[in-house]
Amino acid sequence: MSNEHFEGRYWHKLEDGRIQCDVCPRDCKLHEGQRGLCFVRKCENETIVLTTYGRSSGFCIDPIEKKPLNHFYPGSKVLSFGTAGCNLACKFCQNWDISKSREFDRLCDEATPEMIAKAAKEHGCKSVSFTYNDPVIFLEYAIDTAMACHELGIQTVAVTAGYIHEDARKEFFSHMDAVNIDLKAFTEEFYHKLCAGQLQPVLETLNYLKHETDVWTEITTLLIPEHNDSDEELLNLSQWIMSELGPDVPLHFSAFHPDWKMQDVQSTPPETLTRARKIAHNAGLNYVYTGNVHDTSGGTTCCPACHEPLIVRDWYEILDFHLSDEGHCTKCGAAIAGRFAHYENAYGNRRMPVQISA
Repeated sequence: MSNEHFEGRYWHKLEDGRIQCDVCPRDCKLHEGQRGLCFVRKCENETIVLTTYGRSSGFCIDPIEKKPLNHFYPGSKVLSFGTAGCNLACKFCQNWDISKSREFDRLCDEATPEMIAKAAKEHGCKSVSFTYNDPVIFLEYAIDTAMACHELGIQTVAVTAGYIHEDARKEFFSHMDAVNIDLKAFTEEFYHKLCAGQLQPVLETLNYLKHETDVWTEITTLLIPEHNDSDEELLNLSQWIMSELGPDVPLHFSAFHPDWKMQDVQSTPPETLTRARKIAHNAGLNYVYTGNVHDTSGGTTCCPACHEPLIVRDWYEILDFHLSDEGHCTKCGAAIAGRFAHYENAYGNRRMPVQISA
């Protein structure tokens, strides 16, 4: 399997003979044998091929809260995996050993879509998550895996920066049940200088998901001191979500730690996360969370109607649960936005590596 390159979708031939990849806004224009910035999409025999189809950097069972998704079957298990490469170049990447890897020997695990779906079913996972690196660059593999999962009743989750063109966006997300969009910041300057990308395509993805699909959507913003954590930017971000997406899209503010090419920047102080959460709440958002820290208050889902604590969390651990099977507050009966089912015992804050084989 690993010696074969899978023919990709979304490309066209230019007048000068190069092949342009049309998956994401980078529009990489490639001569024969060249790879795009993501490194996994390559011009081969005058087409675009995916060089990582069927190959993974590893499989793990995680709590769904780790994605993070707090309103998508809380407490359930998710089988997580990624490949290699990325179509952004974030200087603060916290999975840089995978997303920036050009060493394909890191892709030690081979698995067909059917094998992944079967493993998820056998391990009692509610869903499969495409994560660790951005799944839009292994779109074909993710879609085939999603189709195999749906045949077995397994849900699918994409953890992505949402940096994708319109046509590819429509097909990719048509196979996803839930998504967490990594909204890096709320200025074009940040995206340009720290990610070598653009903000606008991400906002278009968020608008598309909310208004043209039924994909459950949550948002994460990693707060980096003195780069995207000002009151003004946090207010602008929160107000945009409120006006464009509505009050019920959960927003996660996550703590930064020094990594990759930004090891000279301090870690995010807990008070920054608390301040950001207050700004977002004041802007009208109902569900705002803190991440990468022990913060029970910042991890708790409260009823927006009566303010009763409904799901109390510490990190990825659920400490208390007061939602009906249909997702209603057990005190006042108000509906809570999300996807819910009968809750018994949460998987807990565990990470279990899984070996997948035929």
